[in-house]
Amino acid sequence: MDNENLQIIAYQPVYAKNFYDLNVAWLKKYFYVEPYDEKVLSNPKEYVLDSGGFIFFAKYNNAIVGVVALINQNTFFELSKMAVSPKYQGLKIGQKLMHFCIEFAKSKNWKNITLYSHRKLVPAINLYRKIGFKEVQLEKDVHYERANIKMLLEL
Repeated sequence: MDNENLQIIAYQPVYAKNFYDLNVAWLKKYFYVEPYDEKVLSNPKEYVLDSGGFIFFAKYNNAIVGVVALINQNTFFELSKMAVSPKYQGLKIGQKLMHFCIEFAKSKNWKNITLYSHRKLVPAINLYRKIGFKEVQLEKDVHYERANIKMLLEL
């Protein structure tokens, strides 16, 4: 993969469908689309951006091939809605999106980043651990039914 052709760009309304489609694809493959997912994915402006969150896309040769969101959950920022097109998996695009988010968070002086996942997503969990995320206590009222692991990265 030619890294010069990979750009990480901020959300633009023209890419709203990519945000939805990339995430729904992996959710349907491994789980199902929960009501909370549907809400956030259908209305990224309302549920992510307007509350002080961010969405970034991986653009490769003019195609949107990956996405990630940093959602403002009031007391912390949640790394969420990360997806890479199946055609482009294995090219370290997820890793590049993660590193971009970490540098972005540091530039904003955030203290940490939180994420929720599921233990059956082994490659993702391994990536998070490799980057430095540590498992922490999962609260009972988490907003994803599928979440069975919570991880925190201290910045």
